Amino acid sequence: MVNTVKLYKLLLRATMKLAGLRPQKIEVEPGTVMNIWAPTRSEKNANNGKKPVVVFLHGFIGDGILTWQFQVLALVRDYAVYVPDFLFFGGSSTGNNRRTVGFQAECVARGLAKLGVQRCTVVGFSYGTMVAFRLAESQPELVESVVATCGPPVLTESLTRERLERLGFPTWSEFLLPDSGSALKKLLEIGSFHFPRLPKCVFKHALEVMIDCRKERTELLEAMVIPDKDFAFRQYSQRVHLVWGENDRIFPVEVAKSLKENLGDNATLVCIEKAGHIVALERPFVYNKCLKKILASIYKDGHTK
Repeated sequence: MVNTVKLYKLLLRATMKLAGLRPQKIEVEPGTVMNIWAPTRSEKNANNGKKPVVVFLHGFIGDGILTWQFQVLALVRDYAVYVPDFLFFGGSSTGNNRRTVGFQAECVARGLAKLGVQRCTVVGFSYGTMVAFRLAESQPELVESVVATCGPPVLTESLTRERLERLGFPTWSEFLLPDSGSALKKLLEIGSFHFPRLPKCVFKHALEVMIDCRKERTELLEAMVIPDKDFAFRQYSQRVHLVWGENDRIFPVEVAKSLKENLGDNATLVCIEKAGHIVALERPFVYNKCLKKILASIYKDGHTK
């Protein structure tokens, strides 16, 4: 039987190429390769006065293009869009044993530098939001602004305990690395406001395509959580725009409101109704409208009207 999700991904790749993006393998250090979807003529699009650069950082389920497909197609005409795959997702890999959020951010920064990107807005989702904040902190000259979607800057032990208890899972890996079609279905239902009814085979096919490198991804999840004693809320030099699903059950709106309060006047918050954690996939048109408005405010003197 044909794997429907694999077929969809092939069609999606073809669509992205027609839209002007190509996957590029970038060796960011010996033994570490980042796969980054980038404009076909990136050297002419990156920060040279033609198009502002937007970098999309994906979450823990699915690679970059699968996560951000609707946003890429909505923005590619007016922006130079870059979509990295994190290490152990998509075509990215490493022989390095570092598994931290910081290492992911380092590799993204090096990959973008090799593609000629000098300044960008970073749009992160969930795990990608944590990488986006780390990138903003460590590379302020690169990151002009952050759009954080349904994810905190860091994940502490106490927040982990609270959220996993509410979700009914002992560890993040048991929640985010499902081992059956039914477990994947449950994950997507928790992540949505209203997940559509789909044939069972779709979840089985999706599991075969989307969930691999289990050992390494488990290590990423373990390294993602930091001890409470090591946490100190940081202020960012960049403007931070929070976009949240009003019905997010993984990181509820209260997390976003607390984050907005800590960031103060440096942040904005938009909540999208009838949307869960996967808001950009669940309500893409509403999310895209919010994102375009945010980008227009950042680049009001730039390419976008």
